[in-house]
Amino acid sequence: RLDCPPMTELNSDTLRITEIFHSLQGEAKTAGKPTVFVRLTGCPLRCQYCDTEYAFAGGDLHSLDGILRAVKRYQCALVTVTGGEPLAQPNCLPLMRLLCDEGFDVSLETSGALSVAEVDPRVCIVLDLKTPGSGESHRNDWDNLSILSRKDQIKFVICDDQDYVWAKAKMLEGNLIERVGEILFSPSFGQQDPKQLAQWILDDRLAVRMQLQLHKLLWESEPGR
Repeated sequence: RLDCPPMTELNSDTLRITEIFHSLQGEAKTAGKPTVFVRLTGCPLRCQYCDTEYAFAGGDLHSLDGILRAVKRYQCALVTVTGGEPLAQPNCLPLMRLLCDEGFDVSLETSGALSVAEVDPRVCIVLDLKTPGSGESHRNDWDNLSILSRKDQIKFVICDDQDYVWAKAKMLEGNLIERVGEILFSPSFGQQDPKQLAQWILDDRLAVRMQLQLHKLLWESEPGR
């Protein structure tokens, strides 16, 4: 799943990578489309529902050029940079610029706890605002909301009815529907009943996109797909 040879020393041109793989995008506006995922190692958050704990540590060092070569082998236009929390590694920023320069359609999956101010404007930011049910809502960097634009997306992972009420309030307070391209409501897998969330959205006439995690429906027993 990571077919570029690892390096042995950290330098200004390396990133610690957990995996690079080709799969269907499971979430956001490109859900269902073939995508290359570059999963960076490390995350300062500990959300209670996290499904990528294997990316908290370990991984191998790879040069930006090596990562680019690995991505190109899949001959796929869409690339998602994810984690962990990818912005925890400073070289995530030049990697995304490099991928954009090479003509890839790049998205960034980020927790919203770190600033997105320096992210290349060509990158679609999918910012996961942490709800109280995540256990990490105190980590949200609210300044990020003023940086996002119509090309970007905001995701709320809903763990229970209180999360839903909180997310709806934040969406309305910040007029987020008018400021970003998509508002995504996602039921926390195994915690929030999807049908109930769907009914809340319909009852409240919310102009959001409800999403199920396609990759979990297809490959629940295979983390990282």
